Amino acid sequence: MYKNIAVLGASGSIGRQTLDVIRRLNLNLVAISVHNNSKALKEIVDEFKPVKAVITGNAEPPSGIDVSYGKEGLIEIANMPEVEIIVVATNGIVGVYPTMEGLKNGKRVALANKETLVSFGPFIKPLMSKGELIPVDSEHSSAFQILKDLKKDEVKKLILTASGGPFRNWNIEDIRRAKPEDALKHPTWRMGRKITVDSATLMNKGLEVIEAHFLFDIPPDNIEVRIHPQSVIHAIVVLKDNSFKMHASIPDMRIPIQYAITYPERYETPIKEYDFGVLELLPVDTRKFPALDLAYKSLKLGGTYPAVMNASNEVAVYSFLEGKINFYGITEVVERVIEENPFGKAEKFEEYLEADKWARNRAKEIIEEWGR
Repeated sequence: MYKNIAVLGASGSIGRQTLDVIRRLNLNLVAISVHNNSKALKEIVDEFKPVKAVITGNAEPPSGIDVSYGKEGLIEIANMPEVEIIVVATNGIVGVYPTMEGLKNGKRVALANKETLVSFGPFIKPLMSKGELIPVDSEHSSAFQILKDLKKDEVKKLILTASGGPFRNWNIEDIRRAKPEDALKHPTWRMGRKITVDSATLMNKGLEVIEAHFLFDIPPDNIEVRIHPQSVIHAIVVLKDNSFKMHASIPDMRIPIQYAITYPERYETPIKEYDFGVLELLPVDTRKFPALDLAYKSLKLGGTYPAVMNASNEVAVYSFLEGKINFYGITEVVERVIEENPFGKAEKFEEYLEADKWARNRAKEIIEEWGR
């Protein structure tokens, strides 16, 4: 098992749970990054004594440690010879830089940053043979654990599960009138505000479909989403003989985080065993949750379309949280930006960055036009 770890986004939800795994397994935290959380940064440095810290926002640098800044600092961490595993749990597209650099250096990247594969999948995929990319999302971790022992021609389709979020049993008109506080009441997971709203729209699951395509080389039409309110089954692989394998556990992110770190070994966790009850798998009503169709559309269009979708969705979600648009305004903004995307199937990394920037600005313009 690797011992020397860097945790990028150490003060966030995934970062904190990763630190719990490191603490329990007595691993060596070599380097960290945080964005704005000065208190968490000092506490982590005091407890774990890493040799390097990177600040990507406005956090106050602590004393007694080498500090760098921004994406250049994240790339520095990815190039540190002593770092064996990089846990990428940052928010936003900045996660692509340490991911690419880590893979180029033959390191293991435990990936919990969605934007990296959603927006830059065509650039990550060729690097996956140079290093190890182990997914941390519960659905992708489960799919990884099932698929790693199967031949490609044995797999008929992959099913990813979604809790259905807080609006699973709401009707369309009630959802249209939903307030931010309604969307933030996730029935299963406790996450950040943006990802919680993405779970309410089911955009989060759409992003996971795109990630799964790049991770496992499965065509979009062979990836399915089912509503699973219990959030116990995380992925199902249907085989060509119509039998299936599924991976399940109590919903606790420390399980996939730990597996990404210890793979191929498996260690005990403090999470209790699931006591089986009723497990439901239901179809998605895409009239209520149109974001999922937008994700499939973007993936099939290819090129910069997933990047444009992701960027405009982020702007729209925060605008909803600020009360500038209603709940369905999120997907209406994203759909318009996708339709106007001038970058199409660009081929250069820099063009994808430009597409991301353009989509954010265009989404803001549309929302401002609506407010006039």
